[in-house]
Amino acid sequence: METYRNLGKSDLKITPIGLGCWQFSKGNNFAGKFWPVLEDEVTDHIVSLSLEGGINWFDTAELYGKGASEKGLAGSLQKLGKKPGEVIIATKWWPMFRTASNILKTIDERIEALNPYPIDLYQVHQPFGFSSEVKEMEAMAKLVKTNKIRYIGVSNFSAKKMRNAWETLQKEGIQLVSNQVRYSLLDRKIESNGILDTAKELGITIIAYSPLAQGLVTGKFHDNPELLKNIGYRKYMPAFKPSGLAKSKPVVDLVKKLSASYSVTPSQIALNWLIYYHGETVVAIPGATKEKHAQENTGAMKFRLSPEDLSSLNEASRGFL
Repeated sequence: METYRNLGKSDLKITPIGLGCWQFSKGNNFAGKFWPVLEDEVTDHIVSLSLEGGINWFDTAELYGKGASEKGLAGSLQKLGKKPGEVIIATKWWPMFRTASNILKTIDERIEALNPYPIDLYQVHQPFGFSSEVKEMEAMAKLVKTNKIRYIGVSNFSAKKMRNAWETLQKEGIQLVSNQVRYSLLDRKIESNGILDTAKELGITIIAYSPLAQGLVTGKFHDNPELLKNIGYRKYMPAFKPSGLAKSKPVVDLVKKLSASYSVTPSQIALNWLIYYHGETVVAIPGATKEKHAQENTGAMKFRLSPEDLSSLNEASRGFL
């Protein structure tokens, strides 16, 4: 059932679910410390199951293990016999303590890390660099014009910065195709801060990361609070404290009830709401560290919640707008 959608106003046809690849960081640098180190065979298996389940695109970044995720992903795809052009690859430039000129200086490193797969979508990872979004987009436009990348996206950009980026690229005759932001049933801020409305107006796809609210929406922490002892940095976040768990419980209860009636898992209900509630505007990139996760991710595209159930989840989670 996974019908393809255009990524923004581009000719890239993507499935509503892609695979987020932060967990392939091999424990390198601070970003890699968020995950257990996955052996190559595990990475290969997760990529294989994702492809078998219909996923056709993968999202990685320079920051994820300082290129380890990009190299691991490319290595797995090669072992699986995927040729360049058969899958869609998105990666990101890290702007912290850098200026826009670094986009042009480091692009060959990104191309080399992902070799032989071309960069279909290159994104500015967040808006806190030493250059404005205008300068960054001007540099990105040069990469499109020299065929180093195909399309341009941003990540964690506010509505205003996203519009500025879009306007800058329009002057170059280039589209801004996506904004990758945190979005889930338990974090719906993009609906109240103008990001989603602006994306719809400009024809920009929202790529939802943390679409399962770091596992919270599945109810596993509500059902078994013992799990909270071994979740690393997350245990300090308000959402994982007793008051946060109490606030999310009504949403989690409804997700679990619907998962029983559709004979699917809670994570599949949460992902299905994300990819269908706003038409084709929102796609999601859940990660996977286990075989089960990869199968659940792809299974979220194999059914469709009824309009009534989409609406009831919307009502239940309004407290997270």
